[in-house]
Amino acid sequence: MPILDVLRRFVVERMTDDAGDAVAGPAPVQLAACVLLLELAYADGEFSPEEQDHLRRSLSERFGLDEATATELLRLAETARAESLDHFQFTRIIAAEYDLRRKAELATIMWGVILADGRLSDHETHLVRKMASLMQLDPVALAAARRAAEATLNGGSG
Repeated sequence: MPILDVLRRFVVERMTDDAGDAVAGPAPVQLAACVLLLELAYADGEFSPEEQDHLRRSLSERFGLDEATATELLRLAETARAESLDHFQFTRIIAAEYDLRRKAELATIMWGVILADGRLSDHETHLVRKMASLMQLDPVALAAARRAAEATLNGGSG
């Protein structure tokens, strides 16, 4: 199923009720963000339990999703990730839809996902920098996001 079809289905299923009226739910930009987070989680060849836990918590806390919606978002993001050829289509959505504050929040979650298992590969570091660049987030903001993620993971308030 093409990526745009996955996005459309997600919006239709989660943002309208049986009568077709709009209801609150995650936005397509959240699906794009979730795809990027999954890509980072798998970057070292393993989506560890620590990374899974961090990602689920982040979806609930940062996106305000209940468990069922977060699970569905992850399922759809897995499908979109498997069918995508590159990250650009997702980073383009983030760059267009998120302001600097939201991009920095997403970067903090990104760092949190790849740092959650206690190992950081060169590929993970390269990939998070590449994604940040494509999202139009400058290196200074990305470095601040890393420090915030490290502080949170180390028990600080971040």
